[in-house]
Formats: sequence, C-alpha cells, structure tokens
Amino acid sequence: MPNLFPGQHTLGLAFGGASPFSRKADEAPLNQRSKWQANHENYPIWSAADDAKNKAAKLSDAAVAEFEKASSKAQAKTGGIELYSAKYYAACTFGGMLACGLTHTAVTPLDLVKCRRQVDSKMYKGNFEAWGKIGRAEGIRGVFTGWGPTFWGYSVQGAFKYGGYEFFKKFYADLLGEDNFHKFKTGVYLSASASAELIADVGLCPFEAVKVRMQTTIPPFARTTLGGINYIVGKESFGGLYKGLYPLWGRQIPYTMMKFASFEKTVELIYGYLPGSKSDYGKGAQTAVSFAGGYIAGILCAIVSHPADVMVSKLNADRQPGEAFGAALKRIYGHIGFGGLWNGLPVRIVMIGTLTGLQWMIYDYFKIFMGLPTTGGATQDKQKS
Repeated sequence: MPNLFPGQHTLGLAFGGASPFSRKADEAPLNQRSKWQANHENYPIWSAADDAKNKAAKLSDAAVAEFEKASSKAQAKTGGIELYSAKYYAACTFGGMLACGLTHTAVTPLDLVKCRRQVDSKMYKGNFEAWGKIGRAEGIRGVFTGWGPTFWGYSVQGAFKYGGYEFFKKFYADLLGEDNFHKFKTGVYLSASASAELIADVGLCPFEAVKVRMQTTIPPFARTTLGGINYIVGKESFGGLYKGLYPLWGRQIPYTMMKFASFEKTVELIYGYLPGSKSDYGKGAQTAVSFAGGYIAGILCAIVSHPADVMVSKLNADRQPGEAFGAALKRIYGHIGFGGLWNGLPVRIVMIGTLTGLQWMIYDYFKIFMGLPTTGGATQDKQKS
C-alpha cells in the first residue's frame, strides 16, 4: 500500500523556500527545485541580532563624530591648551567641578539613607525599606533630600580638589626634580592631594553642614540651600557653618590622599600589565581604565575615611550650641562606641566605589574633550622608551 504522507524530501522541496533557516548547501539544483520554492539569492537571511548590532554601531559612530566635532570646536575656541599653563589648570578645575558635583548629586538617595543610619542605626533595616518609607511619606522629593547643598558643595570641592591636585603635583614635582620625582612619586601624590583637599574643604564645609542637618532632621529643617544657610547663621552665627571643619578635614584629607595616590598607582599597574604603552590605546579604552582605577581607589578610601565620616554626621546633627569640639567628640564616641564608627560601611563602599570610578571617568573624558592627556598611567621605563 503506498504511503499517504509526503516524505522528508518532498516536504523539503515544497516548503524549503519558506524557512529562514535553510542553508545554501542543502538547496537543490535549479532544475530540481519545486515551482513553489523561493530563490534564496533574492531573499538573504535577515538577523534581528545583526540588525541591532548595525544600528548600535551607526549610533556609536554618530556619537563619536558629534563628540569629535564638539571637541574640535572647544579646542579651537581655547586656542589649544598648553600643559601646566593657566588654561590647563582652569580646564582641570572645571572638569573636577563637573565630576564631583554631578556624581555626588546623583547618589543623594544613597547618601540620605547612609547619614540617617549613621545617626540612628535602628531607623531602617535596609536601603529599600528606607526609600520605601521616605517615598510614601514625602514623595520622590523626599528621597532626594539634600540634593541642593550636595550639588553646590561638591561642585566647589571638586573644582578646588582636582584643579588644586594638578597644580600641587606639578609644584612638588618641580621642587624634587625629575629623577627624585620618580623615586618619591607616591609621596608627591599624597602631598599634592592633601594640600588640595585642605583648601577644597573650606569651600565644602558650609554646604556639608546644611546637607547633613537637612538629611538627619525629620522633617528637614530647611527646604533650600540658602534657607538652610540663613537658618544656621541666624541661630549660631557664621561660625555654625564651620563647626564641622576639623572632622571634615579628618574625613576628607585621608580620603583624598588614598583616592588620588591609589588611583595613580592602580592605573600605572594596569597600563604596565597591558601590552604596549598608554598612547597605543584609544579614548574609550583610556576612560575605561580610569573608571576601573577609580572604582578600586574608591573602595580603599571609603574604608579609610569611614569612621571620620560617621563622626562628621554625628557632630553636624548632635553637637550642642557652644559645646567644645573635644567634648562633643568624647560624648558622641561614648554613646556609639568603636562599633558605631562603622555603621553604614557596606552602603558607603558601594556608593564611594561607584562615585569615585565615575568621577575619574568624567574628569578624564573632559580632559580628552579639551585635547589633554588622561591622568597618570605611564611607568618610568615606558616613558623613557
């Protein structure tokens, strides 16, 4: 009895042209094809993945072209920037302002929870619970409590920190001479970053005082940065804005010393491990190295500076008017103990690691935009070669 069902060969001839997965190797010769079979040479196989890749490549190429165009215009307006000139330090200052102001503002929700948990470790069990409670009570504005003083304060601090670091690094390197600089460059990085941060914190301190009080009082004692400054000055005079300066130096100077020195060393090690020299790598690769080096540096400096960060939050939130700095420090430490100095550390590691990585990436990308080399990376041997 003949088979009533078509065989595999017959099905292949009838429907092979309708399948997007057919291969040319499996196609029958032209004289053996069914009249219903499509000509594959006229209908190439379409791939959604390839289409997406092609579109992404076109967008990337367009973005690079726009970046190059804008970069060329900016460099033409500045007339070219000579290394270590006044224009160079001005560009580094502006790049630092962008890097710190934007990134610190973006992580305000994390900073809000960190500060509140440092003041009262039992207030929230976790970040998501905290954001949920704050959002239900105050809306999205409540989750970003303190963004105003954060933006202004860290823009000022970033400008003086990065611009000052570039200035002091060159200043101390010139004092030592080239040969001694290569021998003691870690000391130069530490000294330059400490000098820059000492000045930067004077600009940051008033805004930090407003930010911490705004984030640790429920409801916030002020809604705007200027309102917070006026309130503190009215209650405690101008000195009330600077009563947290010493603990701020205690937090920020070690933090910045670790941030810059470990970044320089990490980036140097990365380029030393990679084949070729730093100049062999493109802009994207160099900024990726900056992000990686910044993230590692951020983890280290978060750990080093965390106890001082807790004390800054406590002093700005709990210090009584007219109370001496030493007395306030002793009272707060007696209340929280050594373990309390480490409240909120995991959150701060994530926050500072991401923050520092993004800061270095933005800062070095801006330097590239202005036609300047990225920060660090070349070892002495590769420089000589």
